[in-house]
Amino acid sequence: MTGSFEVWAPHPDRLGAVIDGQAVEFARGDGAWWSPVEPVEWLPHVDYGYLLDDDTTPLPDPRSRRQPDGVHGLSRTYDPALHEWADSGWRGRELRDGVIYELHIGTFTELGTLDSALERLDHLVRLGVSFVELLPVNAFNGTHNWGYDGVLWYAVHEQYGGPPAYQRFVDACHARGLAVIQDVVYNHLGPSGNYLPRFGPYLDESSANTWGATVNLAEAEVREYIIGNALMWLRDYHADGLRLDAVHALRDPTEKHVLHELAERVDALAAELGRPLTLIAESDLNDPKLITPRAEGGYGLTAQWSDDYHHAAHVNLTGETSGYYADFDSLAALGKVTGRGFFHDGTYSSFRERNHGTPIDLQSTPTWRLVTFTQDHDQIGNRAAGDRLPTTLDERGLQLAAVLTMLGPFTPMIFMGEEWGASTPWQFFTSHPEPELGRVTAEGRIAEFEKMGWDPATVPDPQDPQTFERSKLDWSELERPEHARLLDLYRSLASLRSTVPGFRDESFGTVHCEWSESEKWFRLDRPGASVVLNFSEEKREVAVPGSTGILLATSGSPRLGDDSVRLPARSAAVVATATPHRSRFAARGSRGSAELPRGSAIAESAGGVHTNGEARQHRAAGRERSADDEERPLGARAKVCA
Repeated sequence: MTGSFEVWAPHPDRLGAVIDGQAVEFARGDGAWWSPVEPVEWLPHVDYGYLLDDDTTPLPDPRSRRQPDGVHGLSRTYDPALHEWADSGWRGRELRDGVIYELHIGTFTELGTLDSALERLDHLVRLGVSFVELLPVNAFNGTHNWGYDGVLWYAVHEQYGGPPAYQRFVDACHARGLAVIQDVVYNHLGPSGNYLPRFGPYLDESSANTWGATVNLAEAEVREYIIGNALMWLRDYHADGLRLDAVHALRDPTEKHVLHELAERVDALAAELGRPLTLIAESDLNDPKLITPRAEGGYGLTAQWSDDYHHAAHVNLTGETSGYYADFDSLAALGKVTGRGFFHDGTYSSFRERNHGTPIDLQSTPTWRLVTFTQDHDQIGNRAAGDRLPTTLDERGLQLAAVLTMLGPFTPMIFMGEEWGASTPWQFFTSHPEPELGRVTAEGRIAEFEKMGWDPATVPDPQDPQTFERSKLDWSELERPEHARLLDLYRSLASLRSTVPGFRDESFGTVHCEWSESEKWFRLDRPGASVVLNFSEEKREVAVPGSTGILLATSGSPRLGDDSVRLPARSAAVVATATPHRSRFAARGSRGSAELPRGSAIAESAGGVHTNGEARQHRAAGRERSADDEERPLGARAKVCA
């Protein structure tokens, strides 16, 4: 707690402290809050720690703002108000129309610090980014880590530069018009340096998630610990938003969910500060309640990730169909998630072996409330070798991925280095100082992938320092022609997104898609423009009603015909159009169009809509084409999403 040595500690019977080298006696007060028996002046840059019962080793403050000697060492007082902010004119950014750039401080630059990251901010501005999203920077044990093993949520990891460097980073971002989103983890605590349970019931040992005991949300002080931390980033460090990690693992037995309460408090702070504040949830529940307004029974968060969009794009780009990718093995899957936000919206998930998800209210939900991507830290780093898309795709494939990332109807997110096709992997790395924990982490990682059929020899040891070093971006790649070309494409796509009004239209009702499974093309229509992708190895002619010109082409020389465009193999084009696209579900074929009710196949199956009797089978049973499939006129094989 800044400005006070008070500490919440219901577990110990006795508590004292060592403050600036002096022993200080504490007394227990109301609500198990302890404070010095004799007043102690709180000053910045003072080292201190707490002594619980008979333990002679001082423990860090659960609300420590700084840990100069790591998470096992003494805390150091820090007053964020001492920073001379230069962003008094900053009025914040709305997520609407935004482009997010996700980065990890430790691997973004060679030095891996907040100050060294400042040197690359102008690159992000030229790219067309508006939000910089930092993976967790809270204090964890060791020198390097993804950040999700944090144990002191209020402290900035010292190797990154600590809180002063964080404030400099935010100031520099705001000076360039970049908003800052901080990734925070409230669903578990890391395995090393977690002293919080010594102080109080921070964890519910009777309940567990993937990472261990769940956070005890039934305890009011624990909830306030979480909400206070969120407000700290936004108020004291001027962050513009938070990405909330794996909120499906927040098990809250109370009447008002902690996310509901958090959103209320953050909205109140936004009103107080006079600038918008953003809350983005990562969730695998496919539950629109997260982003439904509180007045309508939701939690009122700003946005949430849609992993389904990633899965559908990944499968159609790479052909990979193992594990949770199996259900997404069709352009129909891409069409459904593009038109409805979620693919699994109450449908059967073969990976989970049950029905999964809830439909989004397409009438009232803006499309920008979903954050989508084709690469992110999880989908790369949780692959056995941490390989990025350039390991699988050639330049043309990466161009298609860029178009899917940047011109979908949702808020796009780029993972660091994606914009130039970085060849460096982003692998799972840790630096646990405890030999046994390090061994268990490495062996567990290898065993996990061995069960999935991977050769154990191909799985990097997370404790090997080279695993971390390999994951750092190689900025010299920007000098190579193939990387420079892809970067130019991302910049052009970002520019189109900001200048063509239809790409900023937030209504699901103006999202219209058509595709052909057999010819492997996909068309996304927005007001005034159509995005056409050819995934096949052959030239394709695709109907584009009302086409008036080509705004962008990824490769080759697409030719505009009479209400059509002819695309080279494995390429994409953005076509200007004069025809308003229909805003309702419709299946277009050679015999006209037919509107589809909400309970139709596109809403309830992985197979999409099939017109003129085209046969459909799920991938697991093989896929048939109808006998006349190749003989239909242009557009007759189309399936349509919203």
